[in-house]
Amino acid sequence: MTPSHSANGYLNGHAMTNGVHRHSVHKSPHVAGFGTRAIHIGSDANPETGAVIPPISLSTTYKQDGVGNHKGFEYSRSGNPNRNALEQALASVESGGAYALAFASGSASTATMIQSLGPGAHIISVNDVYGGTFRYMARVAADTQNVETTFLDLEDLTEGSEGHQAFIRAIRSNTKLIWIESPTNPTLRLIDIGRLASILDTQFASSPTSRPLLLVDNTFASPFYTSPLLLGADIVLHSLTKYVNGHSDVVMGALILPPKHNAVLERLRFLQNAIGAVPSPYDCWLAQRGLKTLHLRMKAHGENALKVARALEQSPFVAEVIYPGYVPLVRDGNEEAVERAKKRYEIAKLNLSPHARRWIDNNLSLKSTQPTTDIDFESSHPPFPYSGMISFRLRSTSPSTTPSELASLSSKLLSSLHFFTLAESLGGVESLCEVPALMTHASIPPEEREKLGITEGLVRLSVGVEEGDDLVDDLRRGLGVTFGQ
Repeated sequence: MTPSHSANGYLNGHAMTNGVHRHSVHKSPHVAGFGTRAIHIGSDANPETGAVIPPISLSTTYKQDGVGNHKGFEYSRSGNPNRNALEQALASVESGGAYALAFASGSASTATMIQSLGPGAHIISVNDVYGGTFRYMARVAADTQNVETTFLDLEDLTEGSEGHQAFIRAIRSNTKLIWIESPTNPTLRLIDIGRLASILDTQFASSPTSRPLLLVDNTFASPFYTSPLLLGADIVLHSLTKYVNGHSDVVMGALILPPKHNAVLERLRFLQNAIGAVPSPYDCWLAQRGLKTLHLRMKAHGENALKVARALEQSPFVAEVIYPGYVPLVRDGNEEAVERAKKRYEIAKLNLSPHARRWIDNNLSLKSTQPTTDIDFESSHPPFPYSGMISFRLRSTSPSTTPSELASLSSKLLSSLHFFTLAESLGGVESLCEVPALMTHASIPPEEREKLGITEGLVRLSVGVEEGDDLVDDLRRGLGVTFGQ
């Protein structure tokens, strides 16, 4: 194994010994924590100068001392020091990961993964999937590879449920990939990753080599809040553009695999090089710099989002707040929304990564000793941070409010905010807002959007790391302006 494709220094709590030189952090008798790995793995001091921060290697080609005799690099599309360092760091922070492959965008990661299936494959995808992923599956892979995708509601996979039975019925002899997001985009539905992996294991117990791969798009939760590989997933996808880079100045994606999938890795690595949708060295350097503060930023994103969710739930202009770590009180008799929130909440707890769970447990224990807190930690559903994404529905002004009128209200609100920038994307330090039905998910047919609950009154927030009180005040003021109060 070459340094450019080395495995995770810590895999499920054990240091790996593969002969590859490692940073001294691996010599510690204790398993390095998430933040420590993010800062140190793939960031050895430069051996020539001693520079603590790795230099940017912009060279497209590398000198060979003889034909085929080189220092691990030949041509930058096939391998670059900065890309290799980023891939090593990504494999380390995505707990359970051993290999990572970086691509020029999240969409390039999606395309390469689906191309690796070959022609005539069948995919089962969660129905509430990112619009760009839906577009690639339905309009690109279907046309170029004859790939067929079945879109299902996978929110309820309990034994004997309709969701469970529909999933089993959908599996075919050529089903090669199960594609999920958790939380989904933009309605933030949660899927029990461990339960889904267990169903697959049971269904293919007699023929494990035929078992479809389970891929989790972990972009919304980030490697900090969820560790899908530890829950039984086979592949994790990230749009690194979002939380991992975290500063809205890089477009990039990645696929991360556990050690058991070396054969899948080799196929993907071949396509990565052959297709050539690779990121630039500078973008890799920026993304790795962003990764070093991921744990700090995700804590701040989560705490701010929880504060915003509570404020929105109290607003008379908001019909429903969707945030996985928060269960609102029953208001206006809307018990159905509360029951949905409870289900999300329970799955969010199941999907929490070990490091996020430790932080949240400590956080709850600390706040529960403070009587001045406005959070009821004695309740059966104590609120907890779970990434920085919130969706909420504006309250209709009358029973006859039309979709176009809701769209007008949403547009007015988003245009009146100061600290939430009206823009697509998410995961940066700055707060963003958008209307999915009119923006990121406009490529999904209107009737499909309606079934998924992606209506003109649904607003998606990417809560940044500004001062939380400023964000709350901004939304309260904007809602008042929008509804004339």
